[in-house]
Amino acid sequence: MSREKRTLFWIAGLAVFVFVLHSLSGILMPFVAGMAIAYFLDPVADKLEDKGLSRALATTAIIAAFFFVAVGVLVLLFPLLQAQVVSLAAFIPDLIDTFRDYAEPFLERLRADLSARELERLKEVAGGYAGTAIQWMSGLLGGLLKGGLAVFNVLSLLIITPVVAFYLLRDWDLIVARFDSYLPRAAAPTIREQCAAIDTTIAGFVRGQASVCLVLMIWYGFGLSVVGLESGLLVGIGAGAISFIPYLGAAIGLIIGLGIALAQFSDWLPIALVAGIFIIGQTAESYVLTPRLVGGRIGLHPVWIIFALLAGGALFGFTGVLLAVPAAAIIGVLIRFGLSRYLESPLYKGGKAKTKKTRARKKK
Repeated sequence: MSREKRTLFWIAGLAVFVFVLHSLSGILMPFVAGMAIAYFLDPVADKLEDKGLSRALATTAIIAAFFFVAVGVLVLLFPLLQAQVVSLAAFIPDLIDTFRDYAEPFLERLRADLSARELERLKEVAGGYAGTAIQWMSGLLGGLLKGGLAVFNVLSLLIITPVVAFYLLRDWDLIVARFDSYLPRAAAPTIREQCAAIDTTIAGFVRGQASVCLVLMIWYGFGLSVVGLESGLLVGIGAGAISFIPYLGAAIGLIIGLGIALAQFSDWLPIALVAGIFIIGQTAESYVLTPRLVGGRIGLHPVWIIFALLAGGALFGFTGVLLAVPAAAIIGVLIRFGLSRYLESPLYKGGKAKTKKTRARKKK
């Protein structure tokens, strides 16, 4: 098979995969979540297997412990978060009144400086932008719901995900070996090398970023609760949970936290403390947590991650959000591989490319 036919074959296969993924995105969420859990816990299963446990027994122990801890955390946090959601909902009218009081002098100055025609035009432009933003957000949220809980409710998700995670974790090594046996023999070493790079990138980001989010959830939730911020635990956990999107968690948490603080406190000290908590958290994430827990060699730029998450959510709903980082890692590794081949090709150098075999002959 010629190189052109092989390229067309892989492009056609990718197109079929994307089409099937888009068609089935509504029912894939429990399976993708189970696959993510199995991938996340596979190193633990390998270590237990090395200590003498069978793969099935190690898998059973790990999955049981994982979901026991997850359900235990939810049971402990749900009453607290439920109370904070109710409290925040009751606090919203006061928050709106506070923002109206802060904005009133600015609006009065704006009315004095602008003519009636300019004010009308400004209202039209602002209304147009607001309508576009609301339409985009509602479409994104609708896609997330359509891709997840609209088809599978929470009960079915809790039932299917553990089963998928158990079987995938138990048979993970067998599945990898089976796929390896199907690789084209001539290209198998190159494919294995790129798959190892993809695995390193995904593992470095997902496992490291999960640790970063956990630390930030504890820091924000504890700090805001100590300051006495209304619904501080809810705001802190939410800000830490979305910190896998670079800078977004701290930014949203800072805006919401300061908004609540301005409406709640009359003294500037607690307001400054709320701002300081998020500034310290973001600084620690950028200069301590991410370099130590994630590392700087994963090759995923923050802008690329943000784009991948938004694109995945818009195209495939919540399933797309779960698949966004792996897809971004795969695309990034393949692009770097393609660029390395291009830099060694005659197209870049203008002559014959020096392959590894050619360099080996010259050394001899």
